[in-house]
Amino acid sequence: MAGKLCFCATPIGNLGDITLRVLEVLREADLIVAEDTRHTLKLLNHFDIHKPLLSCHEHNEAARVDEILQRVAAGELVAVVSDAGMPGISDPGAQLIAGAIAQQLPLTVLPGASAVLTGLILSGLPAQQFTFLGFPPRRQKERQAWLQGFADLPLTLIFYEAPHRLASLLADMLAVYGARSAALVREISKQYEEVERGTIEELAQLYASKTARGEYVVVVEGASQSEPEALPIADAVERVQQLVAAGRGPSQAIKEVSAEFGLSRREVYNSYHQSAEPTDPTQEGC
Repeated sequence: MAGKLCFCATPIGNLGDITLRVLEVLREADLIVAEDTRHTLKLLNHFDIHKPLLSCHEHNEAARVDEILQRVAAGELVAVVSDAGMPGISDPGAQLIAGAIAQQLPLTVLPGASAVLTGLILSGLPAQQFTFLGFPPRRQKERQAWLQGFADLPLTLIFYEAPHRLASLLADMLAVYGARSAALVREISKQYEEVERGTIEELAQLYASKTARGEYVVVVEGASQSEPEALPIADAVERVQQLVAAGRGPSQAIKEVSAEFGLSRREVYNSYHQSAEPTDPTQEGC
């Protein structure tokens, strides 16, 4: 009988953020698969948990998948953790998930701390609709082209970035997104948690000289969705009247003005005929 593969969220800062359910699974697991076994060992020692560890990181995940899934198929409970947060989100785990689904092995996810959601709420930017984009490309040309691909999204944008690339990222964001509102969130749930809010321009100027420390969640306002205002219907009717007076047929004039003013043809038609006062009694009612 197959065991189970459990993806477990771990604290992103304060160790108290771990869930009781994750602790239960870690204590019962036959094997704990970790991004960095040294880092995970500190977490386990803190909670007095002693279990076999197996490394699974970006450089060896493909080679580990079969070994791990074979153990699940043999009936073992295997817990998967990253250094912080949820494995599979900008961390190893995606290939394991795909393999487990392909082999129809039991798979579950234990929720918990999330830098994406915590950073979004702390930013103060709109949280109703957002998209998480992970780490940007490292090279400037590729990064600017990549950022441009999201420039028109009317959603709050969320990124991760390392401290030594933060200033470059902000400079490129300023070039692509202009002076949108943004927030930088670091040291989430730790003693020195910090949120810096302002426009991209203000933050770029700040980090042109300030030294960045720690991993950052970068949150950026989405593209504005303000629509150009339609010109008043009265102006459209007046324009139709001018065209008709110049010799254009009413139907053709209404068609042209509707397109010009961004109004529906029916709306212009009704308003034009409602406003028109017959000058020839023989034309009344036509």
